[in-house]
Amino acid sequence: MSQLKAALTPARLLDESGRLVRGATAPDAETLLEGYRGLVFARRLNEQAGALVRQGRLAVYPSSRGQEACQVACASVLEEGDWLFPTYRDTAAIVARGVDPVEALTLLRGDWHCGYDPNEHKVAPQATPLATQLLHAVGVGHAARLKGENTVVMALCGDGATSEGDFHEACNFAAVFRVPVVFFVQNNKYAISVPLARQSVAPSLAAKAIGYGMPGIRVDGNDLPALEKVLGEAVARARAGEGPTLVEADTYRIDSHTNADDASRYRADDEVNDWLPRDPLLRVRTYLKAKGTLDDAREQEIADAAEEMAAAVRAGVGAETPVDPEEIFAHVYATPTPQLAEQRAVLRAELEEA
Repeated sequence: MSQLKAALTPARLLDESGRLVRGATAPDAETLLEGYRGLVFARRLNEQAGALVRQGRLAVYPSSRGQEACQVACASVLEEGDWLFPTYRDTAAIVARGVDPVEALTLLRGDWHCGYDPNEHKVAPQATPLATQLLHAVGVGHAARLKGENTVVMALCGDGATSEGDFHEACNFAAVFRVPVVFFVQNNKYAISVPLARQSVAPSLAAKAIGYGMPGIRVDGNDLPALEKVLGEAVARARAGEGPTLVEADTYRIDSHTNADDASRYRADDEVNDWLPRDPLLRVRTYLKAKGTLDDAREQEIADAAEEMAAAVRAGVGAETPVDPEEIFAHVYATPTPQLAEQRAVLRAELEEA
């Protein structure tokens, strides 16, 4: 396949009705079943987090409903020592990488902590500013390459981030220095309320890779096995020292940008309804049911496990978190300044009098 064709034509293994496309190699059924489990968990996490926002127990939650295949696939193709650099919408990917869901939601509760140990999980803190994490991802990948480490970095972003200068700088640097990074663009068609047509007139976002001298591949973002194949090949290419790849997932954001957004102001319900039958979870479920790999008992087992996860999330997010007011003085300087020590003493005195 030519470079331009790969950047324009979405790769696909399963069609929208859950059937294997003509000429495609069937995915391993047991591996896909595990992927289906990840999709169910990601969907349940999105639903539970949305409910917690409505209850006032989470400050905000950017849902990835409709994009769960992207979330599961990008985590599944990484090895233990690889790094994941997520955006604010990638909580499900963080959980798929092995982070406890309650810890993954800590930042979205309004806590100043990331919530988990980035070095332990090899998952960077969620980034709210668009594209800034891409430069950090490239830096980690470049450092690993200079040290001779066999590390690959998965750098996530949305379509809106491709309009940022940081995206250009990250792609250009990565290509020039052959950094082992995969730029994974989840093109969900909107940067908050700005549609893709108002962001770029490129024939596809994957086509932008040609200008940087790296491969650009477009893939059906609601096709889990196709995503795992394309992203897996990009990771293998990076690990082999062949440099970065830009992968664009053609997907859709079913829910509003966040709970603070009213998507009805800038898109029609008919547009959303057109994407509902393309549900990544439904597609995999239909395929596995037809193959006999997913029966009622296994499906119920997976659903029950997802409910246990949701219950743990409710309990964990609802638990009171001890607050230490003096913590605001920590991590400011390696050695506290006299002024900082004085301010801390004043606060301590006021707390003792309270």
